[in-house]
Amino acid sequence: MSRTPAPPKDSALTVTVRIMGREYDVACPQDEHETLVASAEFLNERMTAIRRRGKALGAERIAVMAALNIARELLTLKGTSGVSQKETEATERLRQLGLDIESALSAPE
Repeated sequence: MSRTPAPPKDSALTVTVRIMGREYDVACPQDEHETLVASAEFLNERMTAIRRRGKALGAERIAVMAALNIARELLTLKGTSGVSQKETEATERLRQLGLDIESALSAPE
């Protein structure tokens, strides 16, 4: 009886992730499968939150807004010069207020 050897740990596999109702096939190393799934879930949550808060935005614009927000958070965590925690918190709060106002103004009465 011959056994097929297990694929190497770093061999690629295709994972289907769901973001804002659409499925995407993404190749990743086997040992990064859980990280990819967690990342997709995180991105889906962020994009869905942006869609709920803002007026009708296209998926591409929502993706860009989510990417910019996540990049800013990463830079803040890394301590990148020119990006301070206080400024980013205030900027994020102002952005949120702007979205809330836009949403309230565009809601049908």
